[in-house]
Amino acid sequence: MRLRALAVAAAATLATVTAPAAVAGAQPAAPDGKDVIVQLFQWNWDSVARECTDVLGPKGYGAVQVSPPQEHVVLPAAGHPWWQDYQPVSYRLGTRRGDRQAFESMVDTCHAAGVKVYADAVINHMTGQNSSGTGSAGSQYSHYEYPGLYGYDDFHHCGRNGDDDIENYQDRYEVQNCELVNLADLATGSTRVQERIAGYLDDLLALGVDGFRIDAAKHMPAADIAAIKAELTEPAYLYQEVIHGAGEPITPEEYTGNGDVTEFRYGRDLAKIFDHEKLAYLRTFASVLPSEQAVVFTDNHDTQRHSDVLTHQDGRTHELANAFMLAWTYGTPRVMSSYTFSDPDAGPPADSSGITEDTDCSSAAWQCEHRQPRIANMVEFHNVVQGTSVNRWWDNGNDAIAFGRGDRGYLVLNGENSALTGRSFHTSLPAGTYCDVFHGEVTGTGCTGPTYTVDDNGWFRADIAAQDGVALHIGAKVS
Repeated sequence: MRLRALAVAAAATLATVTAPAAVAGAQPAAPDGKDVIVQLFQWNWDSVARECTDVLGPKGYGAVQVSPPQEHVVLPAAGHPWWQDYQPVSYRLGTRRGDRQAFESMVDTCHAAGVKVYADAVINHMTGQNSSGTGSAGSQYSHYEYPGLYGYDDFHHCGRNGDDDIENYQDRYEVQNCELVNLADLATGSTRVQERIAGYLDDLLALGVDGFRIDAAKHMPAADIAAIKAELTEPAYLYQEVIHGAGEPITPEEYTGNGDVTEFRYGRDLAKIFDHEKLAYLRTFASVLPSEQAVVFTDNHDTQRHSDVLTHQDGRTHELANAFMLAWTYGTPRVMSSYTFSDPDAGPPADSSGITEDTDCSSAAWQCEHRQPRIANMVEFHNVVQGTSVNRWWDNGNDAIAFGRGDRGYLVLNGENSALTGRSFHTSLPAGTYCDVFHGEVTGTGCTGPTYTVDDNGWFRADIAAQDGVALHIGAKVS
């Protein structure tokens, strides 16, 4: 998690990938063929449930990452900022997004739609307020006292910097034993603390949750997370938030023994290429973590506020970058879905008491990037081409590229400011007519958008508008 001060500091330490790794190979297919995650940031539980049924399941999204389900602080004086939800008060399931019953119903509904649910798990710390208060589910608390859960001795008190806060990210001890912007830092090496955290996660698993994004994992030793995972009574998919910092002693790689890791370097480097370099450089695009353990994204709720990445504010460029991510072989893709903000601290659309409103994707208050055709339709492309290698690469030496994924898919991206005309593209696709899923969807009678005919030798001709593309796959073969 990130409060404003932390986000600024963390963003300064993020490092880009200085050189792409070797040519990306085939990515192992997910067991059910669907592994794309969508982060429905700050959506309430009823809205998540509807989205699973109406959009995520039909579009082929494999899982939804939901915001933290545990009781959190309530900060009306600060305007109910988004980050209040990352300050736990208890492990009761009562938040501004809904109560326990609504959460359980949402999980069941998403499962019925074929969509897994991953909960954002805040287990490194509790609240950051020095004064006492009442949480979102009615629990009383003070900075180091959470009745029935934790007391003073369950927290680190590192004795550094006059306020116990982290200042030196080059010091492993400080990063993992001092406080993240005054947030009461749980002694996660303690068996007592580990058992309480595992009990909370087990409660979510019993409700059907399939896995967890481990918030602020960098601030806990990897061994502590391993011990908590070992306490769980059911298997769970884990992906851990570990932000790479240049020269820092704590690295994302040391957490791979516990599960997957969020690869922050990916989005930074992708933005650098799309904004300042050439799309032709994407030919060998990869990052440092092993592909099978990297969760990748153009942006997330932290980086879109405080980092040099592509976001919904970049319009078509953001869509093209997501399309590339979904078509490429590296990592497990996670798509961001946002609400509109001008103040980076602003919470989601809410009523006067701070309760999150139902999501309305037709409203300017919500961005809903995951519904954009150039993103949503590429999820099916990703699912169809799983397990294949990149082939038939072409580029113009600048910002127009094309590549295939075995004999199952082919993508053209034109990042130029002018149209790409009169070009024939060589694919490994079977001969036939294909719906261009960048601009349409398959129907019972054909395609709602343009179609392209691949000849017996794998060639098709297309004119590609500036900042646009063409995406063909065998699941969209209409004749």
